[in-house]
Amino acid sequence: MAWKKILTGAMAAGALWAGVASAEVIGKVGVDWVGNDIVIEAMTDPKISGVTCHVTYFDRSIIDRLSKGNWFEDPSNNSIACRQTGPITIGDIDLGQEGEEVFREGMSLIWKTLVVNRIYDKANDTLVYLVHSRQVTDGSAKMAISTVPLFSQQVTWTNGKPK
Repeated sequence: MAWKKILTGAMAAGALWAGVASAEVIGKVGVDWVGNDIVIEAMTDPKISGVTCHVTYFDRSIIDRLSKGNWFEDPSNNSIACRQTGPITIGDIDLGQEGEEVFREGMSLIWKTLVVNRIYDKANDTLVYLVHSRQVTDGSAKMAISTVPLFSQQVTWTNGKPK
């Protein structure tokens, strides 16, 4: 899968250039005899230290791609879990209702991208992380969320806590 490594490297470089987090593969579990895997990546939020998200996705093998066609695309099934993993320091984050994109990784050659957005729920003093697939033509309804409550936690806001 040399083409996928090249593509992933190019996307990682683009993600760093755009200020989006990068992820590290921490696990890979084989799920069948043709070589399909579930990949687990650890992602840190570039604007919030002390929070780590673990994202899972399905990685199709070459055998599966050849036998079923649809050569350049992985399924949209994703999962996420985020937890406090150290002292939390929150930088200049988008406080709007749509939040901001903190991670992106290609799931097809051009058309599909796995995305993690962070939204601050001010009323409940909670960080919400949403993982979903963005597609050019048809949006996917497959998504997952994880929350990191800030209530009663020692949190440092570099620009002061929003009022």
